[in-house]
Amino acid sequence: MWTTMMKLDLASVGMALFLGFIFIVLFEIFRINSYRTQTPPGPRPLPFVGTIPYFLKNPMEFIRSLSQYGEMTTVYIGRKPAVFLNTVEIMKEALVQNASSFSGRPPIPLLIWITEGYGIIMAAFSWKQQRRFALHTLRNFGLGKKSVEERVTEESSYLVPEMLKLEGKPFDPQHAIQNAVSNIICSIVFGDRFDYDNKRFKYLLEILKENIIQAGSLVGQVFNLLPIIKHFPGPHQKIYQNAEELKEFIRKAVKTHRENLDPDSTRDFIDAYLLEMEKQKSDKDSTFHEDNMVMSVADLFLAGTDTTATTIRWGLIYLTQDPDVQERCHEEIVRVLGYDRLPSMDDRDELPYTYATIHEIQRCANIVPSGLFHETTQPTKLRGYDIPKGTVIFTNLTAILTDKEHWKYPDTFNPENFLDDNGHFFKPDSFLPFSMGPRVCLGETLAKTELFLFVTSLLQRIRFSWPPGVKWPDMNGIVSVVRSPEPFNIICHSRGSTDISNGEVPSDPEVLSSASSWQCLVLRMNGQMDR
Repeated sequence: MWTTMMKLDLASVGMALFLGFIFIVLFEIFRINSYRTQTPPGPRPLPFVGTIPYFLKNPMEFIRSLSQYGEMTTVYIGRKPAVFLNTVEIMKEALVQNASSFSGRPPIPLLIWITEGYGIIMAAFSWKQQRRFALHTLRNFGLGKKSVEERVTEESSYLVPEMLKLEGKPFDPQHAIQNAVSNIICSIVFGDRFDYDNKRFKYLLEILKENIIQAGSLVGQVFNLLPIIKHFPGPHQKIYQNAEELKEFIRKAVKTHRENLDPDSTRDFIDAYLLEMEKQKSDKDSTFHEDNMVMSVADLFLAGTDTTATTIRWGLIYLTQDPDVQERCHEEIVRVLGYDRLPSMDDRDELPYTYATIHEIQRCANIVPSGLFHETTQPTKLRGYDIPKGTVIFTNLTAILTDKEHWKYPDTFNPENFLDDNGHFFKPDSFLPFSMGPRVCLGETLAKTELFLFVTSLLQRIRFSWPPGVKWPDMNGIVSVVRSPEPFNIICHSRGSTDISNGEVPSDPEVLSSASSWQCLVLRMNGQMDR
């Protein structure tokens, strides 16, 4: 009898659990359906996980599909609705005209775990003070001025020979490009640059890239749905470990700066921050303290490294896929600059096709396909819909950068998108890779300078080609916080010296002269680097 009762009880418990589960699922479906009647249209979410599985299956295809629902689309991050803005008009209305309501940042569990809410990019409360200070300090150290331009030009003189070290052989250009771009922000923040063979710095760049990819992967999405797993072992712990290693690197730099700080001679961003901390130490509510400094430096390091480097890497793929564009850029650059004079920002007007190509690289690279997320800071209305406080807002830059109403060639790589009928450069209103509004990309000016000078320098002196017999990477790329290309190898040939090294001597005396001078320049730079 006891055995029979036990079987009966187990069956009852099982049935109760099953019915309870069915009830919860039905309740969740009812809740979702009631929400959907009040929000902009969008794909039907799954119970509890929302539309995350659709995104993880094919991120770019999912983002591209959202514009079919109209100018606004609702998606579900787990159980919580979020809104995508699919047109430039509604993006301006939200982020510019109603900036005070749309300038918050959502508390993403993974990022909160790593940053503790400090810094500039993801800070919810102190971001205005930190951003204002960072922008003012960066300008003091040359942002938007000739001094930063000179730093980029100098760094390009190291990057070109670094790219040519394995001339004629396939190699992965990621580290060289990432190191070169990072050196510009490092010179402003840390007061120094790092050699390309610095193993410690190479490791930091690798873990930085790894964290950017992991944050938007399945691991990151699961963590955001179930942040309690931070107390348990798993692949998410590697993200935290990487972040701590980067912060420790910054803390050591801060310690060194503090030991030899001279208030009368501010060398870089860290010095300026230390002085600001001292200035505000009597204010108990001050947001200027070491934890905020470390994360602010990390944010600048992150934003000033990966985004521009990733854009250049995408550019190498597009330029090797379309060698005619690459050749036309090179011919224009050599016609204006020759082989030896390094480019400057003043050359932009004389290089309209090259300048248009760099913008087209940005448009097609689309490195932040859904923009950096925003959050509404108060209940608001947008195009007739009530948007509650705390709603996550995405800007569908994928749709905006390929809008058929605003682009001549929306779905193909074509610099003509940025040229008028007379061949002059112009920028369409839908070109918004840096977003807009109060939280527009802090490093926009720096990124524009780096992209123009680095890409122009590379095209001036190097011909890029794809390794024979190697298939092209998936052009959807790896979508995470930043959309990156899959790892790839590329072949570099020195312009003007390649044909000579192959035994094919050019007949044009001007080209021959330029080739010889460029070879001398490369040798001179390599000698400097060896020292």
